[in-house]
Amino acid sequence: MSRPVVGLTCYVELATWGAWKTRAALIHTAYTDCLSAAGALVVIVPPHEGDEVLDRLDGLVIAGGADIDPARYGREPHATTDIPRADRDASELTLYHGARQRGMPVLGICRGLQVMAVAEGGHLHQHLPDVVGDLRHRAEPGTFSEHGATFTPGSLAARVTGSTSATVNSSHHQAVADAGALTVSGWADDDTIETAEDPNALFVLGVQWHPEHGVDDISRRLFAAFTDAAREYRTSLT
Repeated sequence: MSRPVVGLTCYVELATWGAWKTRAALIHTAYTDCLSAAGALVVIVPPHEGDEVLDRLDGLVIAGGADIDPARYGREPHATTDIPRADRDASELTLYHGARQRGMPVLGICRGLQVMAVAEGGHLHQHLPDVVGDLRHRAEPGTFSEHGATFTPGSLAARVTGSTSATVNSSHHQAVADAGALTVSGWADDDTIETAEDPNALFVLGVQWHPEHGVDDISRRLFAAFTDAAREYRTSLT
């Protein structure tokens, strides 16, 4: 059977390479490497209007990145909140809703989990140190911090990672405060929401950590399970 085709959302940021310094659609190759190793064909999906691209895909991965505009969940911005990437917010929310309507597998990573929660009617903690009182989820931008996490027995998170507990790597200063219609199934050791999912879907899971970096057995299992679900989704359409 041919490999499933999965869409991976990406950053749009000012970037420099060769003779150029301009806005660019880009993504860490760690994402594409992990998905390819799991057996997926990866298509990078920059921000755009509409969800027609989903008709050509078997799964959707919503990548990490800048903070979501707090106006999307009815809040004023915190002093530490990033300048909104309005085009990316709009595109990823549209893609998420379109994927859910199609029954397509969705994996959200870091910001991706937060997009899922906001799309499902939830909201975020805009600056996690104000809530937990320390910097255990990110000592400083561009770094990762490790901490423990636990998952609800029998949940998708526990099944795909093969465990009800794990050590995960974080790099975020925001977190889900309310997952909306999603079911919270994992927590960091300070009770920060670490995973949320739809237990009635083929595969709809958001994780707050970065499985594409520092890849271990749990990360490989996660990407493999998502890719298997994308393959199953493709089969269901034929």
